[in-house]
Amino acid sequence: MRAVLQRVSSARVEVDGRVVGAIERGLLALIGVAVGDDAASAARLAATITHLRIFPDDAGKMNLSVADIGGAVLVVSQFTLLADTSRGRRPSFMAAAPPDQAEDLVSRLAAAIAASGVGVATGRFGAHMIVSLVNDGPVTIILDDTG
Repeated sequence: MRAVLQRVSSARVEVDGRVVGAIERGLLALIGVAVGDDAASAARLAATITHLRIFPDDAGKMNLSVADIGGAVLVVSQFTLLADTSRGRRPSFMAAAPPDQAEDLVSRLAAAIAASGVGVATGRFGAHMIVSLVNDGPVTIILDDTG
């Protein structure tokens, strides 16, 4: 699984002009599921997202996690994170998991984050989504779970 995390002051996702998920301070997590990913991959990535220390402490050092600050995570599935651009000018998405597997694992990841006590909002799997965010920092981190 691959994630692009953005530390945000706020973020939201709209589908057909309606807000389907929104958070205030926390993380926007764009999630790509690869062929071969499994429930263990989702659990590891959820733990990393929940406990990654990228929020400032009182001294201004990145020393706190989203759980520590009482923040939330907006989880948005994004298969395009698995794009292979090594040949030609049109990306290949062959490394992305099939939709049914990807939807299940993104749901498991969101549930694992919620089970840790962190608030979770989600986009809508397979929909055309409009994602808006206010990046705080800016801080953007790429995570790859290689098993």
